[in-house]
Amino acid sequence: MTASASKPDVLVVGEALVDIVHRAGGSIDESPGGSAANVALALGRLGRNPRLLTSIGDDPHGRAVREWLAASDVRVQNQPAARTSTASARLDAQGAATYEFDLSWQIESVGVELADALHIGSIAATLEPGASAVAELLDRHRGRALITYDPNIRPSLIDDRDSVRSRVLSLIEQVDVVKASDEDIAWLHPGKDIADVARRWVASGPALVVVTRGSSGCLAVNKSVELTVPAVKVEVVDTVGAGDTFMAALIDGLVSEVAVGAETWAALAAGGEQRLTSLLHRSARAAAVTVSRPGADPPTSKDMVVGLLLGA
Repeated sequence: MTASASKPDVLVVGEALVDIVHRAGGSIDESPGGSAANVALALGRLGRNPRLLTSIGDDPHGRAVREWLAASDVRVQNQPAARTSTASARLDAQGAATYEFDLSWQIESVGVELADALHIGSIAATLEPGASAVAELLDRHRGRALITYDPNIRPSLIDDRDSVRSRVLSLIEQVDVVKASDEDIAWLHPGKDIADVARRWVASGPALVVVTRGSSGCLAVNKSVELTVPAVKVEVVDTVGAGDTFMAALIDGLVSEVAVGAETWAALAAGGEQRLTSLLHRSARAAAVTVSRPGADPPTSKDMVVGLLLGA
């Protein structure tokens, strides 16, 4: 592992792409994004200096992605692609997004240095051929690092629902922390109660499960605690990147407050109500900053302090 005990090394693995956002008023904006890239960007802005293992092309979109990440102290470990992927997001009048994707995702796990914390998720965890390399990296980190996972289901990309569902549930069993949205759970377990699903997931393997529910806040479940935290009330511009920001702030808090390494699972499983509540409130504040801005524009550490002073 490359980082010192004072600043653990965080490795994020997944897609980096360009979002092409069609706004309700008819305007079109292009900006770098992708779930994993957004998580890495938010971690960088929170002072983590993470690594992002991804695959982007040597083209204008790829150069824009690299510059965007470098500006927030993300160390990009790029395995070149023929082209940089794109995601077209269409926003409704409330700022909610629906997506269409043009993706290229292929990486190798060989030679990737182990980290103190590993984050995987979204498209990259289930889309072959890169998904097999993601699984290999998970195997190499198990029992050695904090491993977090956000399914971030994209139904428009899924041709074989049963296969993807099986893979997602298998990944859930192998990680320490799962952060999922209520929409993810509705897709994975149609008609099932969110809290019941979270309890079932905890019983299957992860030490901590967090479910975000938009304006209804979030739910957290571990072996000893079940609690809810309200969302922070702000004027929503759009929801692009909100879940990724929540995920990044959660990782940042866990890395800061929970020992990484072999003891991680036990520490998370035994985490008390006060600690979890504090972590979730901070994650909710970070997501609130993002939804109050256009596009995936997560807060810096300074923004978080200002938001706390303002009661956000």
